[in-house]
Amino acid sequence: MFDLKGKVALVTGGNGGIGLGMAKGLAEAGARVVIAARNPQKSADAVEALKALGSDSFALAADVTDEDAVKALFDEAATRCGRLDILVNNAGSTVRKPVDQLSLAEWHQVMDTNLTSAFLCCRAAHPHLKAAGGGKIINIGSMMSIFGAPYAPAYGASKGGIVQLSRAMATSWAADGIQVNAVLPGWIQTELTDGARAQVPGLSERVVARTAAGRWGRPEDLAGIAVFLASAASDFVTGTAIPVDGGYSIAG
Repeated sequence: MFDLKGKVALVTGGNGGIGLGMAKGLAEAGARVVIAARNPQKSADAVEALKALGSDSFALAADVTDEDAVKALFDEAATRCGRLDILVNNAGSTVRKPVDQLSLAEWHQVMDTNLTSAFLCCRAAHPHLKAAGGGKIINIGSMMSIFGAPYAPAYGASKGGIVQLSRAMATSWAADGIQVNAVLPGWIQTELTDGARAQVPGLSERVVARTAAGRWGRPEDLAGIAVFLASAASDFVTGTAIPVDGGYSIAG
């Protein structure tokens, strides 16, 4: 039920952090993983890690905020692999400022990277997933899809949009055999949250105190949910937004 042998997955931002954690899970389940990211050295390192797990992986460089680049990315991936079955939209960024200090350029930067890129990638993936007889889309949201934070207005807006975009596509593409779900990671140790811990005093201690698991998450904690949502085990699961946060979101 969880076997992904013969399946092809494309993971945006898959050369580090949560994206790589999920990519490793997909690779271990048997999928061929295509990494789409902009840092060539990080991508090369990620591909080597995935090959060590038995995946015939490779990387493609792409700006996922550019419409033409996105179409070319998916066409090349599908041509080289012969099919596409799974898409993980993980590319993301943030600017930590309150609304009154946030420029329009910074707003667009975050929205384009986090939300518009997911729209473009899903739209480009759709014909390939449909041609394969169906498929899986996993969009990475955040706790900020649920909560508000004074330093993350653009990030929170983009991640709230991810949930609603996922629901819209889930209803639209169910007839094509495509399931679309969102994952809402909690506080995970990545380069992105390293910046948050450096900029927000006391954040690390507050996260540990509130999280039922008593620790920060690790990228590998996202591997299991990726395999579940990418596999036949979730064929009747669509339009959901699933927290993976060690219990952070249920704390009183």
